[in-house]
Amino acid sequence: MDAARQKDAGYRKGGKLSRYTGSVCRLCRRENLKLFLKGDRCYSDKCAFDRRGYPPGQHGQRRGRKSSDYGIQLREKQKVKRMYGLSEKQFYLFFERAEHQKGITGTNLLVLLERRLDNVVYRLGFVNSRSQGRQLVKHNHFLVNGKKVNIPSYMLKIGDVVEAREKSRKMQVIDDSLGAVVRRGVPQWLDLEKEKFKGIVKSFPVREDLTMPIQEQLIVELYSK
Repeated sequence: MDAARQKDAGYRKGGKLSRYTGSVCRLCRRENLKLFLKGDRCYSDKCAFDRRGYPPGQHGQRRGRKSSDYGIQLREKQKVKRMYGLSEKQFYLFFERAEHQKGITGTNLLVLLERRLDNVVYRLGFVNSRSQGRQLVKHNHFLVNGKKVNIPSYMLKIGDVVEAREKSRKMQVIDDSLGAVVRRGVPQWLDLEKEKFKGIVKSFPVREDLTMPIQEQLIVELYSK
């Protein structure tokens, strides 16, 4: 991909091309699935995916070619990678870790991704999206077991307590997000104490807890080639 196409595709050059900075609505349309990357906007009639449910680009409405097995596997990997906001390298490292664990590799991968701190603050309803969660974690707005943690990829364990810092609880973004948590719901493996701005990891998620339409076996098949 040349420099002009990189710019058009929404990638930022910073030593290594990894972080997408373009319109996230294009990602949902590209994957033909609402990835809920913009928080409340995704639930409103302003959602670009609902208004233009076809791939982006000049010929998006005319695309209809049948994908190869490799193409289908690649799209599944891209979908999950974009859903959790990871770079290619980060995602592959998670896959390698899942592969070396006991159990089903695909399920292990999804559980590891769910245990990330930026994902858990999103699942608890403190933020409207994982990208927002990643930003607030980096800026020291959350505590884990009473200690400051500013690493979005921090892996939470059963019994860990996640809470907004005292001075961060007055932030409009956190207050608004918690106000809308009823609509989105909190997974069974987490427990939210809304009035205390606190959540607890009761258990690790099982496959049935992950309701997004993900076919993780396709990702395993892709990396097994």
